[in-house]
Amino acid sequence: MGLDDKIRNAAQDLSGKGKEAAGRGTDDEQLEAEGRGDQASSDLKQAGEKVKDAFKH
Repeated sequence: MGLDDKIRNAAQDLSGKGKEAAGRGTDDEQLEAEGRGDQASSDLKQAGEKVKDAFKH
């Protein structure tokens, strides 16, 4: 996993957590769901990168 990918995934995860918290705070279910979706997407990307790394070594 490249450093750039790790940084992008971490930023997406943090952004998702922020959106989820903001949605919860403002009672905006759509924003909250979008935040959870961003986090899930980040998790999938990280898992995919780990699989790629496992095959490289």
